Amino acid sequence: MNNFLPRLHSAYAAITFFMTFLVIFPFMLICIWIPGWEKYGRKINQYWAKIFFTLIFIPLKIEIRGNFKKNKPHIFLANHFSYLDVAMMGFVPGDVLFIGKASIRKVPLFGYYFKKLHIAVDRDRLRSRAETMRRAGEALERGSGIVLFPEGGIYTKSPPKMIPFKNGAFRLAMEKQIPIIPVTLSFNHLILPDDSRLLLHRRSAKMVLHEALNPKDFETDDQLKDACFTTIQNQLDLDNQRSKH
Repeated sequence: MNNFLPRLHSAYAAITFFMTFLVIFPFMLICIWIPGWEKYGRKINQYWAKIFFTLIFIPLKIEIRGNFKKNKPHIFLANHFSYLDVAMMGFVPGDVLFIGKASIRKVPLFGYYFKKLHIAVDRDRLRSRAETMRRAGEALERGSGIVLFPEGGIYTKSPPKMIPFKNGAFRLAMEKQIPIIPVTLSFNHLILPDDSRLLLHRRSAKMVLHEALNPKDFETDDQLKDACFTTIQNQLDLDNQRSKH
């Protein structure tokens, strides 16, 4: 009985996700098929995120620290503890391409949309990783941003503690001299834990877009990586400690 409401909410959220996607999918197809309209398809993605969170009754508080221009490319890097993280990163402003696992391409309809508008990577293949960084670099040169989860997936066994970040995004930032925006998703591991039950727990969510880390202020990509990790982890520790009181 204690799990009845979370199960009901979870089922409703899953149905809402798929139904809203089916509604917007034809409009995304138009943007995919018309050359040069890809950015409008990604804009629809952002509207979809806002509609989805409204319909599933998860209030979201967004804190933006520092000023960054929407028409300038940035690399947005966030912690990854929950399947809810991808949808929430739809609130990132400006035109951004997501970098996700190659397995996404196998999902009916959704995989086609992702492959055409974003970037899928097979982390087990060196050639795929290199191709991903090349395409990401081209997107940044066009003025689009990149969204990436630098842990490489949902791997931590003890959220809100992250695992060490992978290097690719930081090498790319140093090479292209593109600022990094650390993003903290504070409570998604409590709202939708990564476990076999996949139960949605209704509570407020929080997203913090931190001040930009400029590559020119760091001598190496490792220093940039450490600064990004520390920024996100400190916010996770602070928010989750406060939530206990």
